[in-house]
Amino acid sequence: MDSELRELYQQVILDHNKSPRNYRVIEHPSHFCDGHNPLCGDTINIYLTIAEGIVKDISFQGSGCAISKASASLMSSIVKGKTIEEVKSIFEKFKDMVTGKLDVDLDSMGKLAVLAGVKEFPSRVKCASLAWHTLINAIDKKQEAVTTE
Repeated sequence: MDSELRELYQQVILDHNKSPRNYRVIEHPSHFCDGHNPLCGDTINIYLTIAEGIVKDISFQGSGCAISKASASLMSSIVKGKTIEEVKSIFEKFKDMVTGKLDVDLDSMGKLAVLAGVKEFPSRVKCASLAWHTLINAIDKKQEAVTTE
């Protein structure tokens, strides 16, 4: 990745960390889950309103590093309005991208491509993926909190 692109990606991450999108509590969510990364202290709460198989609204609250918060912010912006199947498909591609398991076409990842660089830092993969794992547990209505140990 060239330095100009890396700098742009860092700016997007910092913007989403400083001004996270959908950072609030949905009063009466249809789905909810907590997430925690004990290694670096990231915590997140995901709130969803799902109707007719579509994410009608999503929000989150919590605290953590810039990567964790930016990932949650980007995620919330991208999955709103998507079907559950689309969300799970995006999650799988995102997971493959940040873990480096597959060469994911970054153009197909849209704004999520800004997090592609975390695969170079294994300890940061959990920061980037915490919100996503918490989202999937919320969708699946799993009651236990997500922990990325």
